[in-house]
Parts: sequence; C-alpha cells; structure tokens
Amino acid sequence: MSKKHIIAIAALSTLVAAPVLAQDLKAGDLLVRARAVHLNSANKDSTGLDLSVNNKWLPEVDFTYFLSPNLAAELILTVPQKHTLSAGSAEIGTLKHLPPTLSVQYHFPAGPVKPYVGAGLNYTRFSSVNLPAGVDIKRNSVGASLQAGIDIPVGKDLYLNFDVKKVYISTKVSAGGSEIGKFKVDPVLVGVGLGWKF
Repeated sequence: MSKKHIIAIAALSTLVAAPVLAQDLKAGDLLVRARAVHLNSANKDSTGLDLSVNNKWLPEVDFTYFLSPNLAAELILTVPQKHTLSAGSAEIGTLKHLPPTLSVQYHFPAGPVKPYVGAGLNYTRFSSVNLPAGVDIKRNSVGASLQAGIDIPVGKDLYLNFDVKKVYISTKVSAGGSEIGKFKVDPVLVGVGLGWKF
C-alpha cells in the first residue's frame, strides 16, 4: 500500500466517521494499537561503500497512556527485524535491529477524529550482525523521533489509526578495527492499524 493510498483512505474515513462515534479521551485512558508499518530507509552513508538496508513491512504494537485529554505518552514496540545490508548492488550481510521508541504526544480537540503530533526518543539495538570478516558496526543507537497521526472512531472504543514517523537511527562502521564512517538508516515509518481504548 502506497503513501497516497493511505492518505486517501484516511481522508475517506474522516468523512464517513459518524458523530455518534465521538469518544472523549481523558486522563487515565489507555489506547493499545496494532499496526502494519512500512519502513523506508534514508540510507545515508559516509563510508564510501554505498551501504543500504532493504525496505520492508513490519508488525508494531504501541501503548498510549493519556495524561490529560490532550497529552499522552506512547511506547512503541516490535520484534527484532532482520535486514539485508548491501554495498552498492551487492548484498554483503545481514543484521537485526530492535527499535523501541518513547514519545510525548499532543492530541488536538477536533471532534470525532483525533489528530495528534509527537516527539520522542528512539533506542535501537543491533544484533545478529553477520558481515564480512573485519567489518563491524556499533551495536547501539540513540536518536530523536517525530510523528503525526490520526485516530478515527469506527466503533465503541475502537479506532482506525494512521501514523507517520521519522526516526533517527545511525551506527558507526569499522573495518580492520578502524572507524571508516557512519551509516544512517533514518527511516520514515508509515503505519495503518486499529486501536482499542481501555
């Protein structure tokens, strides 16, 4: 599903969301969402090796706790994701990354639909690194994250969710024990899913 399709579906869903489905979110409410997310990597490389990782769809779960009707904290989780690492057009290895992200969100008072923006911190742990002999990467990355999304009521305590994030993930690359540059994944994550209010 392309970004244009997701935007079109979101617009249509907003138009058909019935006012009777309006649900006020308040302090103490918990939204649990399950999403399908497309990861589109920026693949910025300063090593001279033209490094890149593959784009892919992945599952995601998040927990959003409301501190007030407008402010919330969101924790995003997934399982370790396997990627192929390439240098130019040649595959040179594989790795996994686990990228939990904690964000603070502002939810706009906009009637039945619930648009929001957020900013936070991402911690990524690289594991199962399988690269050519002598080549290695730093295992940990800490970076900022930005997001915008919307929750559209489709039933009692049930929301259709669309979400876009920019997450800053990078690692230092070494060869023969010497650092040769930095590889920035810095993906854009486009997600669609359902959320349940508890």
